[in-house]
Amino acid sequence: METIRLRNVSFTYPLAERKALDDVSFDIEPSQFVVVCGKSGCGKSTLLKQLKKNLIPYGLLEGEVLYCGTPVEDLDDRRSACEIGFVQQNPDNQIVTDKVWHELAFGLESLGLPNAAIKRRVAEMASYFDIQTWFRKGVNELSGGQKQLLNLASIMAMQPKVLILDEPTSQLDPIAASEFLQTVYKINRDLGTTVIISEHRLEELFPMADKVMVMDKGRILAFEDPRKIGEFLADVDGNRHPMFYGLPSVMRIFSEISPAEQSPLTIREGRLKMEELLDGKHDKINHNVMPPKALPQQKVKNPVISIKDAWFKYSRESGDVLRGLNLDVEENQWYCLLGGNGAGKSTTLKMISGIKKPQRGSVKVDRTKLSMLPQNPQSVFTEITAEEELLEALHYDRIPDQEKIDRVNAMLQLMEIEHLRKSNPYDLSGGEQQRLALGKILLLEPKILLLDEPTKGLDPFFKRTLAGILRKLVDSGVSLFMVSHDIEFCAEYADRCAMFFDGDIVSEGEPKEFFNGNNFYTTTANKIAREWNEEVITCEEVAAWLKDTI
Repeated sequence: METIRLRNVSFTYPLAERKALDDVSFDIEPSQFVVVCGKSGCGKSTLLKQLKKNLIPYGLLEGEVLYCGTPVEDLDDRRSACEIGFVQQNPDNQIVTDKVWHELAFGLESLGLPNAAIKRRVAEMASYFDIQTWFRKGVNELSGGQKQLLNLASIMAMQPKVLILDEPTSQLDPIAASEFLQTVYKINRDLGTTVIISEHRLEELFPMADKVMVMDKGRILAFEDPRKIGEFLADVDGNRHPMFYGLPSVMRIFSEISPAEQSPLTIREGRLKMEELLDGKHDKINHNVMPPKALPQQKVKNPVISIKDAWFKYSRESGDVLRGLNLDVEENQWYCLLGGNGAGKSTTLKMISGIKKPQRGSVKVDRTKLSMLPQNPQSVFTEITAEEELLEALHYDRIPDQEKIDRVNAMLQLMEIEHLRKSNPYDLSGGEQQRLALGKILLLEPKILLLDEPTKGLDPFFKRTLAGILRKLVDSGVSLFMVSHDIEFCAEYADRCAMFFDGDIVSEGEPKEFFNGNNFYTTTANKIAREWNEEVITCEEVAAWLKDTI
């Protein structure tokens, strides 16, 4: 019997203009690894919540949602809690206790298991997930990656048959995200747990997946083997579907080069295919790859942000978060700061914005011209509809009411959320909330814009739209300072990138020179092609170079 079965399922939120799910039907077999993808607001999160009894949203539900033949809403509470695990997007929303070991035991205690059984399962999970070294730490001491791993371990302690994950890596740096996804894959292969995961980060998930589901406007466009999904998105009625730009880089590159052939799926397969295509073309390839050279120091003529020898720690007991940080951002520059979770990037943003002050050193910036988009978009929401959120940003502007309405309508259109104008901000998907928060900040018309993970939760297609919006802002005289884990986005669109480590910047440069010297903090396209051409860093560059070479 199939583990999950949906038949003609439709769902509509209260007062919504259209259905969030529209006549959805599919089956998921035991132990399958299923990836759900699609544009922001396509219905992914709504679909996943229908599979967990206590998360089913309020609204009009039609059709059947079955777990092992039983309607999900009729499941016994204990069975639902034990057999269906759910990992949310924001790890802080799911942690309920103060200590790591308390969190691991919390669900088991709630089920009333005897102490001996709780100790055994907690010990097993701590060992399996390599939590021993931080087992007795407070949860507030953990990095984002550790918190999400703790959530996963706490759920797996209850030995679920189905594991559902809703964009679990959106707040993790690339290395932490990779480790987390590998752990999920290991659970699927080692324990036979059925995995259903919604993600925009598909580079690593496609090779793991048994099947991929593509959603659009509440409907299922395709539910197939990953390689077939690549072919489908590259040619939907003779056109590329917007989700094509979210495919793994290797698939995007070779769908350009060899559209009639089945595309490689992994970096390894991509490199082998490159070797095959470039065989006999040695005269056109420079194999004398030079060791990375020191990147030139930026000479800033007119800095809008200037940090000199800044030091900062949150308490006497904690270590220094910033250690003699020096940073200059040029006027009309798009500057991206990358680095691992807990490196000090967000603290730097707080210092620039004035939320924190350095204990030594100086920060120079004109804060009257500055606005900031925080990492959590919900922190800027104060109203009950998306439309009112945007109007609130113009509350103190002395302009006619009709002009305010016109500007709000224009921003709703720019952010592609016109159909959500009457929706409560908290009912929006993660990507839609991000767009609404950005729209609210842009209505303030800042000259210096600070962005903390602005692409978090955004689908690949809207990322391209966002890049166009931000580039127009820079061209119009706005200076952008952006903290991000999104390597591919920074590589393609930024003017300058920097690596943050141990409280200071260890390297910076223009994207091409910055990324081709890195092993892990670089693009997938560069990893595939660097042996033959280390200077290409985007899919488009690799594809164009390959076409010219072969």
